[in-house]
Amino acid sequence: MASKSGSGGLREPPNEQAVLNMYEAKRSELSQIYSNITELEMQVSEHSLVINAIQPLDQSRKCFRMIGGVLVERTIKEVLPAVQRNKEGLEEVVRKLYETLEKKKKDLTDFEAMYKIRIRKQDDNKEEGNKKEGNAQGVLVGAASSSQ
Repeated sequence: MASKSGSGGLREPPNEQAVLNMYEAKRSELSQIYSNITELEMQVSEHSLVINAIQPLDQSRKCFRMIGGVLVERTIKEVLPAVQRNKEGLEEVVRKLYETLEKKKKDLTDFEAMYKIRIRKQDDNKEEGNKKEGNAQGVLVGAASSSQ
């Protein structure tokens, strides 16, 4: 962080905790975007199922549609175009969310590079495994030494 202080103090958080908070906020934002994408993709899938189910049917057949919490009776001819438009709108929103996701991923990667953030999940797991083994050996040794 000291090498970056000459480039502008406003861009740098004052301490490591502030950097950590900003990093966690960025990761949380990514997680939220992933969640939104998943939810909208499920809705697109449901719209596709409805379209595939009612498309081959007679266009004058009764059809019920939920609009704002109210079940409304319509015909397939009236409902099918609306469901298709909704599906297309959802797909457009998903595309925009993917674009936003890519930008946020790049921002996060740049942030990690700027503050030299490294995630040590694999290293931590190896170290924890060694610590657990060491602790387990210590307990066994302690138990053996106390019984002698």
